[in-house]
Amino acid sequence: MKLIVPMAGRGTRLRPHTHVTPKPLLPVAGTSMVERIIETFVAAFPTPFTDAVFVLGPDFGGEVRDDLTAICARHGIAAAFAVQATARGTAHAVAQVGEHLDGECVVVFADTLFVMEQVPAFTSDAVVWTMAVDDPSRFGVVVKSGDRITAFVEKPDTPISNEAIVGIYYVRDGAALGREIQYLLDHDVTGKGDEFQITDAFDRMLNAGQTFTTAAVTEWLDCGTIPALMETSGVVLGQPGQNGKHGTVDSGATIVEPVFMGAGAVVRGASTVGPNVSLEAGAVVEDSTVRDSIVFANGTVRGSTLDGSLVGHHAVVTGFSGTLNVGDHATVGE
Repeated sequence: MKLIVPMAGRGTRLRPHTHVTPKPLLPVAGTSMVERIIETFVAAFPTPFTDAVFVLGPDFGGEVRDDLTAICARHGIAAAFAVQATARGTAHAVAQVGEHLDGECVVVFADTLFVMEQVPAFTSDAVVWTMAVDDPSRFGVVVKSGDRITAFVEKPDTPISNEAIVGIYYVRDGAALGREIQYLLDHDVTGKGDEFQITDAFDRMLNAGQTFTTAAVTEWLDCGTIPALMETSGVVLGQPGQNGKHGTVDSGATIVEPVFMGAGAVVRGASTVGPNVSLEAGAVVEDSTVRDSIVFANGTVRGSTLDGSLVGHHAVVTGFSGTLNVGDHATVGE
């Protein structure tokens, strides 16, 4: 089984933290989004994944590939890479994997985190994961008859279904999906946003007689904006086993759970950290109060009071009180 992971987007709504680090590699409580997705799939699927193919942006460097290769190696999966030079839609992104789109495949768009139940053996040609939502006009949705999908609609203008597509798809025959995507590209068949949509390829597969069913996720956690990332981090921290302490806390400091501390993180002096704080590897908090915040790897907070803040990798914040969003290697205060 192959895992196809399109992640070429620049994550502009998470800047400045995505100027250097692709959004799916940003950590949530010590583990990157993409590794959390892989962990979820490895645990839930009955068939082991042998390969993962990541669709990257043209300016993603070798360090990104090294990180993804290491993530896959930790889960016994071989890593491969493709490049999407221009963003032309979900089907266009999947098309870039070329010959890798063959046999059983799972496509997952690495924009959000999921919680799913154990996946049973599949009996249909394709499975689409969904979740009921209050406002389906913001999403692609499925239309069903009984347990089978009969149509896909991108961001419906009128209420036709509340089963939103969350961005996870299984296909028994990846080559069949590849052929339908190629048809869209060859005939310039675009959908909403004048982009090539994977749901249009699925519609063609439906019309060719392939059977589609749905499966549900129990949680769908957005990480696409600063507020969403903060909220998702808090949700993850509240789950069992996610608020580990791998750093050092001085005797005079106070930890208000839930708090995650990565390897080498330090809380010094008269500090209070938490609730809902993630201190990534090597982060330092000294004589400060930090709550509802993320301090990325090797960030430092001294003599400050932070609430609802993000402190970038190697950034230093001194003598600040309030809410801030500071990028990598920046300095705030003295």
